This record gives sequence, structure tokens and C-alpha cells, in this order.
Amino acid sequence: MDSKSVSSRLRDLVKFLATVQGDLSNVTGPPSLLAPSSVVEVGHCWAQRPAVFAAPALEPNAEKRALLVLRWFLIALRSQLYVAGAPKISIKKPLNAFLGELFFAQWTDSEVKATAKLVAEQVSHHPPITAMHIVDEDHGVRADGYARVEMTFNGAVNIRQVGHAVMHIDKYDEDHLVPLPDVKVRGFLGGCVYPEIIGTYTISSSSGYTTEIKFSGEGMIRGKRNTFEARIFDRSGADKKPIYTLNGIWSEGWTVKDARSGETLEKYVVDAPENSPAPAEIDPVAAQDPWESRKAWQGVLSGMEYGDMRQVLTEKTKIEQAQRQMRLMEKQRGETWTPLLFRSIEGEEHTVFHELSEGTGMQLDHEKTKGVWRIDDFRLGNVQRPFRGELTPYG
Repeated sequence: MDSKSVSSRLRDLVKFLATVQGDLSNVTGPPSLLAPSSVVEVGHCWAQRPAVFAAPALEPNAEKRALLVLRWFLIALRSQLYVAGAPKISIKKPLNAFLGELFFAQWTDSEVKATAKLVAEQVSHHPPITAMHIVDEDHGVRADGYARVEMTFNGAVNIRQVGHAVMHIDKYDEDHLVPLPDVKVRGFLGGCVYPEIIGTYTISSSSGYTTEIKFSGEGMIRGKRNTFEARIFDRSGADKKPIYTLNGIWSEGWTVKDARSGETLEKYVVDAPENSPAPAEIDPVAAQDPWESRKAWQGVLSGMEYGDMRQVLTEKTKIEQAQRQMRLMEKQRGETWTPLLFRSIEGEEHTVFHELSEGTGMQLDHEKTKGVWRIDDFRLGNVQRPFRGELTPYG
């Protein structure tokens, strides 16, 4: 597809979005602007570098663990937000996940013998809520998170993620509360759509160390897309002097310094060969359950692969209509959908959040996410295909 065609389609999309009132999160864009993956796969960004995920569990120094958690957070950003693309390529929108959609994958780093396993499930459709669980059992580290995505349009698409993640390190019985940043999607009229994170976010650790990250972008004082500055400090100290500072461009690279000595500790380059993600290990589509993402969307993904937009639209419409029919039948029978692997708890029970969010400005907003979502370890350990008997996403 040539750039003129892309620009024209983006302008048409802008005109369409301008007519939509309220939340856009369940609005589907033109097939040509869709990414060849579903929203339930987005959590891959946190797991595709197993050595980075396991690193905090291998570090005995608490302040260095805080730095390694920040490193994990930053490294995930580009593959999380530049879906199916890179900074010079227009980003695409993931497929809207259907209720009950599942994704299983794992990534292995043989050098450090680390394996990160990801489980994700679409636990709600109205509003759309995705829950995820990542674990490295050998190193005793896990991350649990969930997000409701709210989207509005005012010349840019504004994406607000209601939710958070918690990384837990067994060896130190340590928790890190990780925010999910809000994003502006810009560049529609220029023909190359890109994400920008704006604002200040905090990663808070039960060890007593806090990370503050300030994002800025084009049109701001610095004027550089995807810019950030970060500092790590001991929040028990009266002066809160930084221990480590980081600055750079999260989609390209950054510099890490010891703020006490001024020593440069690392210059991270996103595109360096050694920083490439590990290949995803996913069961073949033929062996997957009908509720697994790649199996459910295989007709749509095949159409994308061969550039057959008619097939993409036809196959996508089939599953969307089937899902609407399933919701109608459930309503008529007085039934409520039950997620397979995740369970919701009341916000008051989420003590880790309340302890670590104090003074950060983070809000739980559990009433907007139908509670706080966590993996049911018993169900996960005993789940078998077929996951829902004869019931499929098509009814």
C-alpha cells in the first residue's frame, strides 16, 4: 500500500472518529489499519525478554532491583505501543478481543535459563478488560496486571488505561506497583500514526524505593518525540535525592547514570541485536482450543497475511455477530459470563495497592474494572482443553 493511500485512509478514519460520541474502545477501524494480533496478546511485551523479567530476582541489592524493574518497564514500552510496527512505521490497532478470548505463550532465554510464561484472558467486553499473568517459576518472579482501555478522540486518540500491574519477587517477598501509562495517538493527518506518553508516573516498591518517570513529546518544551526522564530515590529519606537517573527516548534508547558518582552505568539501544526479543513459543493453531486467540482469529489473520481485506472483514464479522448473539442468549437465560482463569476481588482487599500507592496519586478505580483481577492458580494448574466443552466463540 503506497503512502498516499495510507494518508487518505487515515484522513477518512479521522472523519469517522469525529462522528463517534463517547468511548471508542469497542470501535473497529478499517481492516487495512488493523494489526495482525488481538488485544489479549499485548502482554507479550512484558515477557518477551525472559532475562530482563528474571533479573530483579537475581539481584541482592534492593536499590538495584528497583532499577531493574524500571528497566523491565521501559524495555516493554516500544513493543507494547508500536503494535505491528517500529517508530518510523505507522502503528496499527490490535483486534478488539472478544469475551473469553485466551492467549498462552512462553519465551525462553537459554543463556540465563529463564522462561517467562504468559496467560491472558479477556474477562469483560463491556467495558473491555484484559487480565494477564506472567511467571518465571524457576526464578520465583511473577507479574499480575489488568487494564480497562478507555478511548476518546479530540484530534488525537486519547487512550486511558485503568488498571495496573504488580511484580512480586518471591526471594525477597517484595512487590513493585507498576502503572499503565496513558497514551495519545497522533499523526493521523500526516499519514504516520504514532503513540506519545505524556505525564508523570510512579513505580513504588515495598523495599522503600520509588521511581518517578516524566514523559514528554513533540510540541513540549523539549520537542522530541517519546522523551522521558526518570529518577530512583529512597522515599524514607528527607531530601529524596536521586540514586539513579535515566534519560532518553523510550522508543530508541536511553542512558542510566549513578546520580551519586555521575558514572554512566548503561547506554541502552533498543535496536541493538543483543536486545532483540526471544521468539514466542505458542502451540500450533491446529492444536489450540477454539477460545485461543490465534485459533479464533485464524480466518482474519490469514486474510491479513495475503492482503485479502474482503476475507478480513467477512471473518471478523462472523465472530462479532456470533458474540452478540451469545450475549443476547445469556441475557434471555439470565446467565452471567464467568471468566475461565481469572477471578475478581473487591478493591478493599487489594492491600498491596493501597500500601504502595500511598502518596503517589495512583487511583485504584476498581468500580470501573469490575474489581481487581488476579489469576486463579488452582484453575490455571488444572485447566485442560477443551476449555469450555462444546461451546465455542461462535456459540
